[in-house]
Amino acid sequence: MTRTGGRVRAGGGTGSRLRGWGGVAGMAAACALTAAATLLPLSHGTGDGQGSDAAGQRVARAVPARADICEEPERSLRPSNADGPAIEKIKARGKLIAGVDQNSFRWGYRNSATGNPATGGLEGFDIDLVRAIAEDILGDPDKVIYRAIPTNQRILALQEDRVDVVVRTMTVNCNRIKDVAFSTAYFEAGQQVLAPKGSTVKGYDASLAGKKVCTAKGSTAYDALAAKSFGAKFEGLTVPNQLDCLVRLQLGEVDAVVTDNALAAGQAAQDPAVELKGEPFTQEYYGVAVKLGSDDLVRRLNQVLDDYREGGETGPWMKAYGKWLKDDLPGIKKPPEPKYRDN
Repeated sequence: MTRTGGRVRAGGGTGSRLRGWGGVAGMAAACALTAAATLLPLSHGTGDGQGSDAAGQRVARAVPARADICEEPERSLRPSNADGPAIEKIKARGKLIAGVDQNSFRWGYRNSATGNPATGGLEGFDIDLVRAIAEDILGDPDKVIYRAIPTNQRILALQEDRVDVVVRTMTVNCNRIKDVAFSTAYFEAGQQVLAPKGSTVKGYDASLAGKKVCTAKGSTAYDALAAKSFGAKFEGLTVPNQLDCLVRLQLGEVDAVVTDNALAAGQAAQDPAVELKGEPFTQEYYGVAVKLGSDDLVRRLNQVLDDYREGGETGPWMKAYGKWLKDDLPGIKKPPEPKYRDN
């Protein structure tokens, strides 16, 4: 990867290099393509908070139907291997339809050079998890139809039955559990600021005053700024996908990006001219999202995740972390512990 004027030009290398892109123009074109289509099928073959921790303290949460106060939205249903209507539908089709990202380096991104043909070149931490789900339900990790979904379309895609699951760095929060159901947490992240290395922006603080800040539509980052912006300008600067923010930052159209640190670390790996600023200012959990009412699928996903977390350093979760995330997010010793409801 080389830089011109602080912008990315990437080739077909390995390691921390962005593979399968042709520079900023290529990235911008790909982002525009994703933004233009609500869902983009990527597979060959047959076939999105409120309650952000804006100043280190929890803010008021939305009230879900099942409780007076929402305090731990990441609690999910007890695991089970039993089939039910949602799982039977997947089995009858013979394919799992998964809503994923194709732009988030290390999580879900298209690597046309060396990516797995069975995934349409998609690879990353989220893609490995999708494959584990398909293997458990259908006996084959390749029996997946991948559909790339913009950040602000994740919930709608489930509600309209266009996908069975969304595995796309989606934070579980009190607003979203009113619209979709979630598995237990498969990753812990936090909101953080990304900016050029020489920027006067120091983090999520007063240094953002007067700065143009990019976020993705429907993201927890936008909710954090809406709760407390420190004088930053962010209205009208949202984009469909997080990678669009990196491109706008590279082009000088914005001064900083607020996003999950897990995503920002991957963007910093793509462009060494930018870096994470300050410390994470929220604690958030990613979960696999499904349509409300698909309790059998939620329970099955939680069984898959229980198995996926097992094995310590040699288990599937830690192997995926070592392969995709350890270089950019070092120091993680184990996956997040699952939390279950009483029922």
